[in-house]
Amino acid sequence: HSEEAGQGAAPRLTAAPSVPDFDFHGELRDFLPAALRDRPLAVAVAPHETAKHVIEALGVPHTEIGAIHIDGHPASLDSLLPPAERIDVYPHAPPTAGAGASAPRFIADAHLGRLARHLRFAGLDTLWENDWGDAALAARAEQEARIVLTRDRALLMRANIGRGCHIRSGEPLSQLAQVARRYGLCLADGQASRCLECNAQPEPVPKLQVASELPPRTAAAFDAFWRCPGCLRLYWRGSHWQRMHAALVAVDRTLGPNSVPSAG
Repeated sequence: HSEEAGQGAAPRLTAAPSVPDFDFHGELRDFLPAALRDRPLAVAVAPHETAKHVIEALGVPHTEIGAIHIDGHPASLDSLLPPAERIDVYPHAPPTAGAGASAPRFIADAHLGRLARHLRFAGLDTLWENDWGDAALAARAEQEARIVLTRDRALLMRANIGRGCHIRSGEPLSQLAQVARRYGLCLADGQASRCLECNAQPEPVPKLQVASELPPRTAAAFDAFWRCPGCLRLYWRGSHWQRMHAALVAVDRTLGPNSVPSAG
């Protein structure tokens, strides 16, 4: 600054930061250190900082935020934070019936392969590859407006990720239940499954056309078959299908009356 003053420049004045109390509600508290979860946090906020910047600096991904109130008034993540006494940050509210007509489209990170398969079995458009890097996944999600599913909160903080869900459990069926609750999915509504390997939609194929590919016991026991147009995998409703269907029905039953038809 001394060099600028010597050239006759006006001194730069920095406004003093405000120190509002941030109160994170519900499951959002789980992102905070354990010692800080039971009380509002006094945080120094500079005039140029947005709500998103401060909230993510505290460890909460913007994708997990459902609503923000500044001194009781609704605000957005992009809002500059004016001098305020209290900022309430809420998680997403449960979806309501009629919230949207189209099913959500997902993209799962490399560690959620089993979750991706369950979602595909439920008929939900879910991309997954076991060698995706964060940058490639985020770019694909942005390009195709997909919801990112991940256990990596840092991935969800990338600026080009608009929608996402931080998966809390390491158990695939618990993960499936979380996603179903978050997005109001009916897992057992009878919609056609997608290919478990490549996410394409299998098409019915005559038994005579695939007879030469079938094990004798399968040919004797089943009459309905489906071929994936992407990877050419052949499907029928054998014991593996029965187990996956039973798992989806069991998870669906745990969702309770809040479960609604699939919504975006």
